[in-house]
Amino acid sequence: MAKQAKIHYIEPVIKKKEGDYDPFIEATLQFENAADYLDLEPWIYQRLKYPERELIVHIPISLDNGTAETFTGFRVQHSTIRGPSKGGLRYSPDASLSECKALASWMTWKSAVINIPFGGAKGAVICDPTNMSENELKKLTKQYINAIRDIIGPYKDIPAPDMFTNSQTMAWIADAYNQNGHIEPAVVTGKPVFLGGSLGREEATGTGLFYILREASKYLDFPLADKKVAVLGFGNVGQSIAKRVHKAGCKIIAVTDIYGGIYSEKGINPLALKEQVIKNGSIVNFPETVPIDNEGLISLPCDILIPAAIEGQINKNNADDIKAKIILEGANGPTTVDADNILKEKETFVIPDILANAGGVMVSYLEWVQNLQRYFFSEEEVLDKTEKKMKQAFWEVIKTMNDYKVSMREAAYILAVGSVAKTYRVLGRN
Repeated sequence: MAKQAKIHYIEPVIKKKEGDYDPFIEATLQFENAADYLDLEPWIYQRLKYPERELIVHIPISLDNGTAETFTGFRVQHSTIRGPSKGGLRYSPDASLSECKALASWMTWKSAVINIPFGGAKGAVICDPTNMSENELKKLTKQYINAIRDIIGPYKDIPAPDMFTNSQTMAWIADAYNQNGHIEPAVVTGKPVFLGGSLGREEATGTGLFYILREASKYLDFPLADKKVAVLGFGNVGQSIAKRVHKAGCKIIAVTDIYGGIYSEKGINPLALKEQVIKNGSIVNFPETVPIDNEGLISLPCDILIPAAIEGQINKNNADDIKAKIILEGANGPTTVDADNILKEKETFVIPDILANAGGVMVSYLEWVQNLQRYFFSEEEVLDKTEKKMKQAFWEVIKTMNDYKVSMREAAYILAVGSVAKTYRVLGRN
């Protein structure tokens, strides 16, 4: 289908200034592009353009040194029309409301593109968790949940781990939310397995990434064996996908983390690299490698580039330098709209975040289902259900891409936005 002339529903409120990077503006521009293809009714367009709810809270806690500090936190719920909103909680000194709004909307589209009954949400607290004790983080987490408890719940909004939060953080959330001494496991996902967490959850995002990459290699007739891979970001997602592609016969030639980067034409063993991270806290100075930074990694001559860090890493300043045939988006929002346009001209095959990294929310969904039923799946069952769902979503996006003659990202958004819009339409929420 050819794209029709752009329809202006209202005078645009969201405008992008030269040189600025605002994650919610990027997310909104991606949504608006899909809305143009779908010719959405104005009332649906308005409901989906903005979050349903944005909550800002201030959290005072006593620190270990005897002083007190107040932290600012956010919880944004973008959509609940298809089910409870779902989204992680991150701790970061760079957290912002705009970032939460963008991440919440991306979660709405991610859940829709793989067709699970969730909407999108996101939470964050502005803090530096690397300079806080476990006791301080526990206090912060429990006070944050006390501040937002009225808007979360198993059928309202379900948090999960994200940047600098983990299964321990989720256990604190479950305890802080408990009702009359009763722990409700379905209020949060990503918990330790013995507290109702799901088998297969720890590496779910990386596992889902690999399922999608494997389907892409079939579609493109691009066997993975011996392909050169660069991984930007070596947190949980980067480590997991690196291990998977290494096992599939790829050669990982470069990796970066928040402290620096490493390069080796001979290849880097991600299992040995993970052992160094556990021991030393960073990938820097890994044996038989030379230093490299993010910009150097992005421009490397490689076959597959995997951005698995933060938003906006691939932008108009470096997109033209990319030589990879495939970009597999492990992070949320790693590619700006400007960069997307450049990559489309270069015919780089970009597998978008809302499809590529949806394995995490898929296994979170399975954990929620298990918690509600108090019946638990084996790891094999979890992986099997995830693989089937990811493969189905990939080929539905490919069909949409070919039907509309658009990029994969545009196709994923057309599919996701169309699904959410259809729900509004059928329920008659105007």
